[in-house]
Amino acid sequence: MLKLVIFDCDGVMFNSKEANRAYYNHLLETFNCPPMNEGEVDFVHVRNVTDSVAHIFRRHPQVSAEAVERYRTELDYSPFLKHMNMEPDLIDFLELIKPRYHTAISTNRTTTMDMVLDMFDLRARFEIVVTALTAPRPKPAPDGLYMILDHFGLQPDEAIYIGDSDVDREHCAGVGVPLIAFKNPELAAEYHVEDFMAIAGLPPFLTPEAT
Repeated sequence: MLKLVIFDCDGVMFNSKEANRAYYNHLLETFNCPPMNEGEVDFVHVRNVTDSVAHIFRRHPQVSAEAVERYRTELDYSPFLKHMNMEPDLIDFLELIKPRYHTAISTNRTTTMDMVLDMFDLRARFEIVVTALTAPRPKPAPDGLYMILDHFGLQPDEAIYIGDSDVDREHCAGVGVPLIAFKNPELAAEYHVEDFMAIAGLPPFLTPEAT
């Protein structure tokens, strides 16, 4: 029986591609490098910040990686939050599923996750949040999901993950947690939806108690 719903952040809770575009292009511009191409935008949208920075600067060996890291860690992320758009039915869905199900987040965000939770008043809606900083290894490694399952004392078949990328698919496959593909019909997953409220009608949520 389903007891736990785990969310990805970027591409699921938020349409944050433009925030990522603005942030990483700002880093490139600071070091006199051209902006990302669309393939790089797609890469940074699903990967953790360390891998993303290495990827976008891979063709600019004249730039010191240490200098980029120093600047990045001191950069105020708050101006980029204006580019993040929360899914319009996220709050309605969270209110619908509580208190029947536990809720958690497994994301490849790092230091910016706390800021996102506070700015959008989401902190109290999730019982545990695992990031690329708090997990031993970031997604697609399964570590974050194992941490969340251990926190609640649950088995993989008692949880479900809402994600939007191949990184999320690998993340779930490493543990055996079923995946709901969010707004990505091409992603291999047990279920596919285009909005949050559609999730409530999926078979795992249609328990005798729910009906």
